[in-house]
Amino acid sequence: MSHELIAIMNNLKAKFNRFYGPAFLAGLLLFLSFPKTDLYLLAWVALTPLLVFLYDLRKKEAFKAGFLMGVVYFFGTTYWIYHALHYYGSFPLLLSLFLVLLLSLYLSLYPAVFSYFYSSLIRKTNFPALFIAPVLWTTLEFIRSYALTGFPWSSLGYSQYKFLPAIQIADITGIYGVSFLVVAISGAIADMFLLKKRRLNKPLYSLLPTATGFISLLITVIAVFSYGFYRLYSERDGVQIRAAIIQGNIEQDRKWEPAFQNEIMEVYKELSMAAANKKPDIIIWPETAVPFVFKRDKERTDNLISFQRELNSYLLFGSILVREKENAKEKTNKLVHTNSAVLLDKNGNVVYVYDKIHLVPFGEYVPLRWLLFFVDKLAFGAGDYTPGDSYALANTSFGSFGVPICYEIIFPGLVRKFYLKGGDFIVTITNDAWFGNTSGPYQHFNKAVFRAVENRKPVIRAANTGVSGFIDSRGRVVATTGLFDRTFMVKDIYTDKTLSVYTKYGDIFSFLCIVCSLLLLIRRYNSFLFGGKHAATE
Repeated sequence: MSHELIAIMNNLKAKFNRFYGPAFLAGLLLFLSFPKTDLYLLAWVALTPLLVFLYDLRKKEAFKAGFLMGVVYFFGTTYWIYHALHYYGSFPLLLSLFLVLLLSLYLSLYPAVFSYFYSSLIRKTNFPALFIAPVLWTTLEFIRSYALTGFPWSSLGYSQYKFLPAIQIADITGIYGVSFLVVAISGAIADMFLLKKRRLNKPLYSLLPTATGFISLLITVIAVFSYGFYRLYSERDGVQIRAAIIQGNIEQDRKWEPAFQNEIMEVYKELSMAAANKKPDIIIWPETAVPFVFKRDKERTDNLISFQRELNSYLLFGSILVREKENAKEKTNKLVHTNSAVLLDKNGNVVYVYDKIHLVPFGEYVPLRWLLFFVDKLAFGAGDYTPGDSYALANTSFGSFGVPICYEIIFPGLVRKFYLKGGDFIVTITNDAWFGNTSGPYQHFNKAVFRAVENRKPVIRAANTGVSGFIDSRGRVVATTGLFDRTFMVKDIYTDKTLSVYTKYGDIFSFLCIVCSLLLLIRRYNSFLFGGKHAATE
């Protein structure tokens, strides 16, 4: 290679690095790993450019690099929110995109903090990137799932929902264990690029931690995939049940228009009668499927119950309910709205009601209303919705199940609480009409794959406009509907009474990552914390 060509390449590399090109590339690769593109294998190498790049950066520059990577990553995976804001919230297009950008800027603080600490630890310690990176990343990803009500939407592990052998470990570690493994592989590749630099910068640098890390990672990968194939092909005890999903495909701007109430009910009745011919044990309608307040609108409620008795099947549907809630301070009762799931038995009796617990900020309530009094909600309902507080299961002759509603399916810690004492399957109902033909509905569906694996429970998902479908307890997508199809689907599924390690013990793996992160940081900054001799310097 000529000296001129080498000089040109070095110049291009310098410019690429000067404008934080590796960070942008990492964010782009992560974005492409998620639906709709679904290039999920890219996730295993996506962070490598960033991890190598961070080695030569001071902490302030590292923070900026992580922040830029996060903006590309999170804006790419959450851009679909603009659709709800623009088309149903009456926000101008540019303002809608700006608000999504603000959300992305907040979420980007997590990879920025990750990059800040990683850059210091990789330079000043002998620990390999394949250990430092996944421990820090998993810790911050877990914190993001709970901070400020939590938003774990773009957790890295979700990109692997099609890679079934790799995700079976989630029944022990939860989604966070999959994220850990993906980042560890990127870290191992980064270690190979960084080895020469680390030995030049630290003449006494020991290869032992890196060698030990590679061996440990190899053993871990073999164990994960061995476990994955074992889980995929092992026999399970379960009972076969037949379930029907009704996808009404009701336009969002028509759902609450009084002129369309009868038409909407006729759509659901017609589809349900067709499904009933296949004799399902249960028929499932989506979130807020009924276009009236169940029980408050007596005429339409009675009409629905009369229809239900013709189906010879249980009927589960989403509805807004009006409840009386006691005000302990004022010693009075007040009427509140809940976003609920209602189960009718074959005789039309209400045998189960679940009130949504984790409400959507700005969609179902306005946080800090006293401060944000000028902000209205996107969802229908007078005043804010009131959250429920019960994780009780619906008990039927063919099995027991919980009904996480819409947004709740993205929270692994919430879903597992339904099954702490057992259960047979998961039903989730949603209305993704808000998000149009974007990647949002597809990303929302893939979260359910992990809830199936984590809890070893098949999932039945009914969505107003799609994607509806069936997922078995191994995470295999059995069948799905198309987006914006008005249809029904009837399938046999096998229940699963397995009580997984994750269901029983929760996020122990994530807590271990938090402990390891703290130990790493204490070791690195012990001079600041304890007056040790190893000062934390730049």
